[in-house]
Amino acid sequence: MKVLKFGGTSVGSAARMKDVAKLICDGEQKIVVLSAMSGTTNSLVEISDYFYKNNTAGALERINTLEQKYVDVIAELYATDTYKTEATKVIKSHFEYLRSFSKSVFTLFEEKAILAEGELLSTNMFQLYLLEQGQNSELLPALEFMRIDKNSEPDTAYIAENLEKFLIEQPGKTYYITQGYICRNFYGEIDNLQRGGSDYTASLIGAAIKADEIQIWTDIDGMHNNDPRYVEKTTPVPFLHFEEAAELAYFGAKILHPTCILPAKLNNIPVRLLNTMEPDAPGTLISMQSKKGTIQAVAAKDGITAIKIKSGRMLLAHGFLRKVFEIFESYQTSIDMITTSEVGVSVTIDNTKRLDEILNSLKKLGTVTVDTDMVIICVVGDLPAENVGFQAKAVNSMKEIPVRMISYGGSNYNISFLIKSEDKKRALNALSQGLFN
Repeated sequence: MKVLKFGGTSVGSAARMKDVAKLICDGEQKIVVLSAMSGTTNSLVEISDYFYKNNTAGALERINTLEQKYVDVIAELYATDTYKTEATKVIKSHFEYLRSFSKSVFTLFEEKAILAEGELLSTNMFQLYLLEQGQNSELLPALEFMRIDKNSEPDTAYIAENLEKFLIEQPGKTYYITQGYICRNFYGEIDNLQRGGSDYTASLIGAAIKADEIQIWTDIDGMHNNDPRYVEKTTPVPFLHFEEAAELAYFGAKILHPTCILPAKLNNIPVRLLNTMEPDAPGTLISMQSKKGTIQAVAAKDGITAIKIKSGRMLLAHGFLRKVFEIFESYQTSIDMITTSEVGVSVTIDNTKRLDEILNSLKKLGTVTVDTDMVIICVVGDLPAENVGFQAKAVNSMKEIPVRMISYGGSNYNISFLIKSEDKKRALNALSQGLFN
C-alpha cells in the first residue's frame, strides 16, 4: 500500500480536487492524506486572533467570508443535488462549531481546535466527492489514531496500533482519506504537528503500515537544484539520499517539511516528490541510494542570527564549550551552525525569542557580538573528505561573496556558508553557475 499526501494548493479549488481524484483513482489501494484548502489555515489563524482579542464581530465576519468560499466550492464540485445537500450540511455543521467559540473563554486549546477544522473540511468534502463518483473509499479520522506524547513527539506505537485497528474495521476499501497536520496530545486534547505537518503525517502513517512508498504531491516537480525564485533554469534532482533531502529541507527547500524524512528513513521507505500540475513528471525519489561523487543541490535558510563569543579564558580551557551550549539549552534554543577558534566560538540560531536572555548569560563568559538578518547557504551532495576538490569548488564559487562563517565536516553531505541576506541572490546564482553550469 502507498501513502499519498496532497498539499493545500493541490486541493485549493473544486477543479484541483477533481484532478486529485483522477490521480488517486487507479484501482490500487492507498491512504490519501490531505491538507486544508489553500488559504484556509491562514484564515483560521486570523479568526483565532480575533477571538483572542475578544473581537467577536471580527471573528464572525471572517467566519462568514470563509464559509462562502466553501459554499462556492460545493456548487462547483458536486454534480448532483443529493451530494450538494449532504456537503452543505457537513460544511454548515463545521462553521456552526467555529461560531460556538464566541460564547466561551478563548485559550490556546480552543485555537488548536479551530486550526484543525481546515483539514476536517477538506477531507469531508473530498470523501463525499469520491462517493459521488462511485469510488470505494472511506474516511479515516486522524484524531482517532494520530497522537503526540508529553514531549510533543509522535507516539508511534499508539499510531500504529490504532491505525491498524481502523483499517481492520473497514476492510476491503480501495481508498482511505485522512487528515494531515492534526492529532491529539497526550491528554486527549486536539493538537497539531505544527505548520507543514501534513508531510509528517504521511511519513508517520507510511512508517506505521510499512508502506511501499510515500508520495508527497505539491505544485513543484520535485526538489530543484537551486531556488527557482532567485535562480533561472533550475532543474529537478532525480535522486536524493535521505540525508541529502533532510539537509535541504532543514536549510530552506520549501517543498518538503524537515520532519518528514526521519520516519521514512528509519523504516527505509522511499519518498517520492511529485507535481499535481504535471503528474507525468518523474519528480524526485528520496531513498537510501545516493549519487556518488556529485553535488546535488543548493538551499538557503533566512532569518539567521549569528553570535560570536570571544574569551581569553577559552584558550587551553576545558569546559568552555559546555558552558556555552548549556546556555542555549536552558533557553530551549537550537543551534544551526558552529565554528570555533582558540579564543572564540561563533554559532547561529533561527529562533530569537529568548535572544536577550541568551546574550545576558553569554556575556558572563566573554565578549559577545551579534549579526542579524543573515542567511545560511547550504550546498548538499555526496561530500566525504576523500572526494577531493568539492570543497574548493564550492568555496571558489563564493569568491565574490563576503562570507561570515563556513561549516564543513559535520556530515558527509553538507557545506554551509553564512552570509548577509542582501547577498543571498548573488550567492545562489554564483553557486548555480559554479557547481551546475
